Amino acid sequence: MTSLVDAACDPITLFAGLSFQAEARASECLIAGDPFRRPTRAKDLPFIPLDRPLGPDRLASNSALVLHRLLFNAYETDLLFLPAARDAAEPDWDSFDAFYGPQSIACAQAARPRLEHLAFAGLEAEIDLAGKWSPALTLAYFQDFLAREQAASAEPEENDPLLASLLSAEDPQAVARHYLVQMAPDFLSEASAMARLSPGAYGPLQSALFNVLIDEYGAAVHAAKHSSLFETVMASVGLDPRPHAYWQFYQPGSLALVNYFHCLAANKGHFFRYLGALFYTEASLVNVTGRQSRALRRIFGKAIDTRYFDEHHHIDRHHSRMVLTRLIEPAIAAYGSRAIAGILRGFEELRLLQAAADRDLAAQINWAGQLRRNDPRVAGLIAAWRAGSGPGETFREVSDERSTTHIHPDDRLLLLETGSMDFFPLAGVNLALKAGDHLFIPQGRLHGSIVTAPECLYHQPILSPDVARTLA
Repeated sequence: MTSLVDAACDPITLFAGLSFQAEARASECLIAGDPFRRPTRAKDLPFIPLDRPLGPDRLASNSALVLHRLLFNAYETDLLFLPAARDAAEPDWDSFDAFYGPQSIACAQAARPRLEHLAFAGLEAEIDLAGKWSPALTLAYFQDFLAREQAASAEPEENDPLLASLLSAEDPQAVARHYLVQMAPDFLSEASAMARLSPGAYGPLQSALFNVLIDEYGAAVHAAKHSSLFETVMASVGLDPRPHAYWQFYQPGSLALVNYFHCLAANKGHFFRYLGALFYTEASLVNVTGRQSRALRRIFGKAIDTRYFDEHHHIDRHHSRMVLTRLIEPAIAAYGSRAIAGILRGFEELRLLQAAADRDLAAQINWAGQLRRNDPRVAGLIAAWRAGSGPGETFREVSDERSTTHIHPDDRLLLLETGSMDFFPLAGVNLALKAGDHLFIPQGRLHGSIVTAPECLYHQPILSPDVARTLA
């Protein structure tokens, strides 16, 4: 951890202290119409180890949530968002100026290298690329992956554990909206990371990559731009399509996937790793988007506009072949072992990160989709805790005090002694709790709350892993 002496000059702490990342206010469960407002829970930084990188096993943690929020914001100070136009009022230029001001840019640039190291250096130890990877073996490996993904696109939606969790939920539409929200940090500004690789002296590789970029941007037709199509998806199911309206409900895995592409594209020495990651995502989307479209139509019926997924299911068959034949094959032919090592690493690191993010999201949906107040199994644990059998924490909060969404490192119960609060386990889902109500919050699960009474006294008994498993 950083010491108290170091904290004042630590670049991560300085960046986290900027006003646009301050704690969420009472009105900010959703942050509508202000793409520059991003509460991060910077107050948790003193409890986050800043001396060792995150591994995939720590993705569902408060450390990952806070660090990836900060890194995401550091990257987005380098992207253009314009303030929302308002009727009979000036746009919010104060927020715009704070987000893009010299202090913000300088702090983001200073913090970014350390945040990138903490976010992604832990992946390296998880990937074993031992052995001699010849050009022929490498290309055969990728061709086999592409063939398997294309074949899997016809499999039932239930074969995908994440989609199965949506379809089996008590309220499939509620969890499916949260699922769509997890795509928003990427899809509402889609291909922004790829665009970082456009400047420079062009050769055949950059030209081929720009061909993909043009397709992502709808060949300059705004209505055909992939991010425009995703806005339509969100609006069709009652979600706000404006950037970062659901900022508080992005899970760490969702942010990590976007950040990984920005990291590779912003650091030009990772160009070959970017090609490997790009091939993984283009090839796997051939499979994933077809099943996503079918699952979402089963859940929402004719109400949902699935053109975003249908377009990807179509065009990524072309893009995956293009990335393989016009980017990866020429890169290996021109740059040999250097290209092979980078491409394989990017491919495997993104595959590992995607699997961890999917597990995290499925676990969130399985918990929140079945969450009930006053589970009878919890009552006995609360009685034992009151009798002094275990640790816990007690909080006294006042009306409108909001807890910015966060994650606990342990399994806990929530018990309201007095007052009332609204509890948020998913985007758009609110559990109204009153005195005497209780529920179970497993470690690793994103949640937030706001006090709705003049005062609220509540407890969080901490469970041992063995006890928590009885509630899973």
